[in-house]
Amino acid sequence: MRMLVEFIKGLWRENPTFRIVLGLCPTLAVSTSVANGIGMGVAATFVLVGSNIFVSLVRNIVPEKVRIPCFIVIIATFVTIADLFMKAYAPLISRSLGMFVPLIVVNCIVLGRAEAFSSKEPPLKSIFDALGMGIGFTWALILIALIRESLGNGTILGIYFNRAFEPPLFMILAPGALLTIGLLIGMLNYFTMKKKAK
Repeated sequence: MRMLVEFIKGLWRENPTFRIVLGLCPTLAVSTSVANGIGMGVAATFVLVGSNIFVSLVRNIVPEKVRIPCFIVIIATFVTIADLFMKAYAPLISRSLGMFVPLIVVNCIVLGRAEAFSSKEPPLKSIFDALGMGIGFTWALILIALIRESLGNGTILGIYFNRAFEPPLFMILAPGALLTIGLLIGMLNYFTMKKKAK
């Protein structure tokens, strides 16, 4: 039951994008298409799970003074694996995501979970926490990308749904990402407050 709670909190109550508002740089940059959102979400989830396991395993061995540098080395190892794997097996998405995959190393979500959770909890709980946060980040990216791609390009997963539609290019630029994220956070907060009021 405790493991399920750790998993579910990342999906909604502590969603990294909509609740904690972390990792917005890659969210703004890669959410121009659903394919990019899926690629970044899967890469971040892989890095989260791998680094959370290893940080949890070494949490009692690493001296306090070198804790953060050690976490960054662990995270960088998994980011390198994810980056090389994407370059080998998903080159189009790898090129599309560009430098944002290597930048997962300094993503606040990954480092934050290592510091705030994995460094204090056993490996099994850390896995469920990482999966919840990773999947929560992924669904947030997909939702934002779905809105931006459909309105900004007139496509969903690269397929035109109406060729007569004249898309406002504003939506695939950075201001469109900020507007989309802001409106979604506002809507989610409104519905949460309305639910609590009942």
